Amino acid sequence: MAPSKRDRDESRRRYAEHLRRQEEQAAARRRRTRLLAVVGAVAALALVVAAVLTAVLGSDDDVPAAAPAPTPSASATTAAPDADNPCPVPATGAVTDPPQFDAAPEPGSSSATTAVIATSCGDVTVELLPDAAPQAVASFAFLAEQDYFSGTPCHRLVTSGIFVLQCGDPTATGQGGPGYSFGPVENAPADDVYPAGTLAMARVGGDGESNGSQFFLVFEESSIPSDAAGGYTVFGRVTEGLDVVQTIAEGGTAADGVAPARPISIEGVTTQ
Repeated sequence: MAPSKRDRDESRRRYAEHLRRQEEQAAARRRRTRLLAVVGAVAALALVVAAVLTAVLGSDDDVPAAAPAPTPSASATTAAPDADNPCPVPATGAVTDPPQFDAAPEPGSSSATTAVIATSCGDVTVELLPDAAPQAVASFAFLAEQDYFSGTPCHRLVTSGIFVLQCGDPTATGQGGPGYSFGPVENAPADDVYPAGTLAMARVGGDGESNGSQFFLVFEESSIPSDAAGGYTVFGRVTEGLDVVQTIAEGGTAADGVAPARPISIEGVTTQ
């Protein structure tokens, strides 16, 4: 017997319902696909940001585990200067066994307000901030008195995103330090902006107690986001010689993408 009109209508209704469910399922799959793509893009962006910050501020245990991720830098004696380099090649390179100290000096134990960082490319004069950063200034002055920085290369240059030259690790690996660490963070900018000429401590990401000997000089205003430990201890500002750092920065990075192509070493630091 031929299907009745009622049967045909019911069949069409069920078929339409089947198509509707199929479309809903397809739309749900499309939404899941878009969501996964967005999540993947956000995760990739987070990894890129983390890599940039890690490559920047390292620390003594680092990477900036007082210094960013521990990527070895080229020895100051291995990279020849480019043809336009106005600075001489440093006579010394990395130190394999730097002196170690049992404990950090007491905060406020130094009243030094000025430091001269003599480098292979010229002097950098800095106003120190013992009132705002008593721990960092005490440590920096102590290490200077011990000649800890003498003959050591500045091992990391960052010229994209943030603009810093990092020094203070005699081993030039981003992982060296004086045998002690200190914290917490002092005198970090509330807006995360570090003006050109800022002298600040490098440290391990997320660890405000990991300050040691590594520091960085900002040669162009930089926004460096705070992490769980806060920002970075600002303990001085350059008053003369920022052009020395800028000259090094103009040469870019070496083949390893970390060390400056124009090698520079600290010949000594005096404070008063």
